[in-house]
Amino acid sequence: MSDMAETRVAQNTETQGEDARAGASRAEEALEGRKQRKTRVGVVVSDVADKTVVVQVRRQFPHPLYGKQVKRTKRYHAHDEGNEYRVGDTVRIVETRPISKTKRWRVVELIERPA
Repeated sequence: MSDMAETRVAQNTETQGEDARAGASRAEEALEGRKQRKTRVGVVVSDVADKTVVVQVRRQFPHPLYGKQVKRTKRYHAHDEGNEYRVGDTVRIVETRPISKTKRWRVVELIERPA
C-alpha cells in the first residue's frame, strides 16, 4: 500500500471510532432527555373488570378569575396485572403505552389500604 492509502485507512478507522462513541453518547442523551412519565394518586372506585381498575383522581386549583378553590375529579382506567387492588385503595398510577381502547395508565404502587 502506498502512504496515501495507509493515511486514508487510518482516517477511516478514526472516524468510525468517533461515530461509535457519538452513537453511544446520543443513546445516553436520549435516555436523559426522555420525559418523566406523568403520575397521579387516586382512589380505586371500581375493580369489576379483569386486570383493570378505575382510579378517581381529585385535583384542586384556584378559579382563574375569582380565586375560589375549585375541585375537579377525573377517572382513569389503569392496568392491574395481578388483580390485587380493591375498591377504596389509594394507589399511584403512571402513564404508559396504550394497553387497550381506554387504558393508558398502569398501577405502580399501593399507598394506603383502608382498614
